[in-house]
Order: sequence, then C-alpha cells, then structure tokens
Amino acid sequence: MKEGDTMIGMQVSKVVQSRNSNYPVGSYVVANCGWKTHSLSDGSDLRLIHFDWPKELPLSLSLGAVGMPGLTALYGLEEICELKAGETLLVNAAAGAVGSVVGQIAKIKGCTVVGCAGSDEKVSFLKELGFDYAFNYKTISSLKDILLEAAPQGYDCYFENVGGEFSSVVLPQMKKFGRIAVCGSIATYNNTELQTGPYVHNLMIFKQLRMEGFLVTRWKHKNHDSIKRLLDWVKEGKLKCKEHVTEGFGNMPAAFMAMLKGANTGKAIIKI
Repeated sequence: MKEGDTMIGMQVSKVVQSRNSNYPVGSYVVANCGWKTHSLSDGSDLRLIHFDWPKELPLSLSLGAVGMPGLTALYGLEEICELKAGETLLVNAAAGAVGSVVGQIAKIKGCTVVGCAGSDEKVSFLKELGFDYAFNYKTISSLKDILLEAAPQGYDCYFENVGGEFSSVVLPQMKKFGRIAVCGSIATYNNTELQTGPYVHNLMIFKQLRMEGFLVTRWKHKNHDSIKRLLDWVKEGKLKCKEHVTEGFGNMPAAFMAMLKGANTGKAIIKI
C-alpha cells in the first residue's frame, strides 16, 4: 500500500499490490499503520472505503466526519448520552474533528447546542455550522456565567473532550438525570499529579448524573451502517466538513504538535 492522507497513524491508502481478494489493487482503504510511505498488511487492520463513495467528495473525509471522529461523535451522542429532540447539549473543543460533528448531529436531532472553542475564528465556524451559542473560552471573564447565559435552564447532555477545571464548572449546571459522554481529557494529559474532586462526586449523587467514558471501538459492529448514515448526511448537506491540511510527509511531527495545541479547525490532515 502507498500512503495518502494521514494523521496520528491513520491513513487513506491505495492498494498497489495484493494477494487478498477483499482488497484488490487500485482500491482505497483506511489503514492504521503509523507514519509510513508504504506498508504491508494481512488485511486485519484495514477498512475498505465505502463502495458507493461519491466521486465529488475527498477520500480524506473517511479519516474525519465519515470516519473514526464522526463515529465517535455519533456513538457518544446515541449510545452514551441517548440524546433526544428538544434537549440542550454542551460540547467543548467544539471546532475540532469530533466536536464539530457532535454539534451538527445534535442539530440534526433537533437539539439546542452550545459549544466553545479557542479562537474567534473557530467561534465563527461554529456559528456557520448552526450552533445556537458559541464562545471563545480564552477571552471570557467567567466560564460559569457564560454557560448560565447560554442555557439558563441547564444542560441535559455534555460531550466532554477537555476535562480538568472546565468539567468542574459544568457539572453544577447539569440538569437532574443529565448524561455526560467522556470522550477525551486533553487539558489533563500532561498532569503529573492525581486530580481529586469530592465536590464533583457530591454533584453526581444529588443531581443523579450519569457519566461514562467510552472508546469508539466498542460499537465497531455497527460501523458499516453508521458510516453510511454519516455519508448520507454529508451528501444531503446536513453535515459540513472542514479540514486543516498540511502538505508534505516531513511536516507530520510539526502538524501533530500543532494539532495538540489547537491550531486546527476541523480534522487535521497530512497530504503526501
């Protein structure tokens, strides 16, 4: 296989030689084999690009909104949050590959969506996607106040990508029986000390909240049909996709570090 669009080890690759009839020469697959120009596979770690992929859509979307990030958003909302029409959802890191899809799916389902991001440009992007309320968390004076302003009645669901102090501020504003899908905790990945929060535990009890961490692979048996749903939403114009593209194999490390610092809007992609 020869690698194409890639980020964090996932690539859209073209099969250039094959002894496996499931992956004929010339077909495109999503592979997870590291940052390489070519690789060998027995087929167990490959996913064939959907058979009816529209020619007008870039294959790189299979790494983003119509791939793992899109599936993460879908399963987090449907399987963990059990999101219902008319509910209010909060999502942080909302301009990223997962968060931007979370907000759009919630709007498709008839919900009110509040999102935050780290720049005014990203906030504008969220408003273009149809978010009901969006704010730049770096420029506000009080996270507590802005969350209350955005949803005075509180939040039914919270899609968590950040963790740390952000979550501590959100939990008091959750409605009773609220649901929280914990997808990531990027604010705490480099912490060297254990984080504690007895106040958080009390809130979980008295508000009867349900918080659950998850990995997208739990529902891989649903991926075929779920990818078709995501693809249909894209074709119908209900799901918009933005990619932050970096050119060149040698720029992968810099692009990866930039992504961790929040430089990307939408899915970070390397084109080689």
